[in-house]
Amino acid sequence: DGGNGYLLSNASYGDFDLDLEFWVSPDANSGVFIRCSDRSKIGADSCYEVNIFDQRPDPTYRTGAIVNVAPPQVVVDTGGRWNHYEISAHSTHFLVKIDGEVTVDTHNDLHAAGPIALQYGAGTVKFRNIRLRAE
Repeated sequence: DGGNGYLLSNASYGDFDLDLEFWVSPDANSGVFIRCSDRSKIGADSCYEVNIFDQRPDPTYRTGAIVNVAPPQVVVDTGGRWNHYEISAHSTHFLVKIDGEVTVDTHNDLHAAGPIALQYGAGTVKFRNIRLRAE
């Protein structure tokens, strides 16, 4: 609930299924960065950012979106409760679900592989039960 930064995996991943639970305050800014092509510059330009940001000023890429790639198909407010993220990346296909509801189903070939980073930007952010199945 303070500072700004990332928990970054040591390994690099290309094709995988990631399940995790997150709890955020309504004002939180967080995300799950995947396939980061430059581990020294984690961000939406060097990674796919699966966003957690219910109150994003520009709601185009709010919670459930992949920033700069695909807006969420549905609006899900996640503040104040535990939520389940399912993130699948297989070749150019990305599937994102929150609590079993599809928010993104898209294709993109910008980043092929890289580490995974859990972001803290603002508010209160908690992650638990992180499970990764890599191919």
